[in-house]
Amino acid sequence: MTTDTIDRETRIKQLRFRAWRRGFREHDFLMGTYADQTLEALSDDELNQFDALLNQQDWDVYYWIIGQREAPEEFKGKVLSDLQSFATLKNTLWVGDINS
Repeated sequence: MTTDTIDRETRIKQLRFRAWRRGFREHDFLMGTYADQTLEALSDDELNQFDALLNQQDWDVYYWIIGQREAPEEFKGKVLSDLQSFATLKNTLWVGDINS
């Protein structure tokens, strides 16, 4: 099935499902949470960018997002940039104090 033969809502559901099943928890949480919060607002081109990232090796994408490795030019764009911002400490979902 190609992206031309499925409607946008179905495509977003499929991307969200794939984002939550990456292979290791940290990446699942990062990609899945990003997908839950942003996919519906993305353009079709941005959905294509996200899909392209999901088709890459998990560790490669994870290292690109957290800044451990430089992403290849074809993956640089709004979605990867948004994921990099999303992954920063200032954008975590934790709210509250940590008492040790």
